[in-house]
Amino acid sequence: MTGQSSNWQKTIEGEWFGLPSVFDAEGNHIGYNRVSRSSVFDQETGKTTYVMNTGLLDATGPLAARFEVVDIFAFGVIDSDRDRIYLGPDFVGAGHPYGTLVDAHYYSPLWTADLRTMVHILPDMQTQVYSSLLYDGPKICAVFNGIYKVAHDYHTNPETQARIDAFCETERINGRKPHVLPSKKSGTWHGEMMVYGSDQQSLGVNQVSIDYRPLDLLRAELIVSISGVFGKQYKFNRYRNGNRHFFEGPDLFGNSFGYGRALYTSQHFYGEAFKIRGREFLIDDNFTLSVVWQWYQSDRMQYTTFGVLTWSEN
Repeated sequence: MTGQSSNWQKTIEGEWFGLPSVFDAEGNHIGYNRVSRSSVFDQETGKTTYVMNTGLLDATGPLAARFEVVDIFAFGVIDSDRDRIYLGPDFVGAGHPYGTLVDAHYYSPLWTADLRTMVHILPDMQTQVYSSLLYDGPKICAVFNGIYKVAHDYHTNPETQARIDAFCETERINGRKPHVLPSKKSGTWHGEMMVYGSDQQSLGVNQVSIDYRPLDLLRAELIVSISGVFGKQYKFNRYRNGNRHFFEGPDLFGNSFGYGRALYTSQHFYGEAFKIRGREFLIDDNFTLSVVWQWYQSDRMQYTTFGVLTWSEN
């Protein structure tokens, strides 16, 4: 069967390079995984093959032996913008595109882990914010996360090699940084977030602002204002204890856990059957956030929203 590749496949053309950090279940940084990966669509055969080359760096502890790979990962993909079905042998499951975000759930026989992977392609279309939560049954056993850059001539162009290699070295430093917000400075995050329905169809754009005011060195008051496809405003206090974060009302309650720069959140609205499961990723030293919020009404996903929010100090 021949034909055209999906829109998602077109957005990830090229080879993507990164140095994602590896964390244990408690959020301790235990090393890096040097990765280059590509998803290649053959127009003549209509087949898509995903190839990933990995290698652990500076990894310590029992997880190092579990996740070290001496051969290149490769698996077939049934490509579409509804479901990208992974056919093995190295990954079995599916990914679900929402525009420039993919939310994937699959199994790795080699790692003997169930993975929940999220990739957000930033507006420059050259950068991916990536994370994988790895599970043994319901229990997290490890987390990979980091930022990737794309190249189309890495293996033939010395300038491209130098640029990508230099970027990966910055990830060696940045990947260890924790998700810590300002403790003495007030400000606002603002930006646009794409909105998709549960059917993965675009519904439009939300304007989002988050007013942030520290109450002490570990607590802050936040007011979130959303307008556009749907409107919502809510206020809550936020408390951090190490890499654990807590949301303490009055409008929203919940908690979250940080693995390096990525914070994985679970938030429940008071008096409503409405909740958010999210990932908030600090992508630079200016507190710029890649944000993914998945909204659930009556425990059924209603919206997937994502975007980049920029910080400005008051």
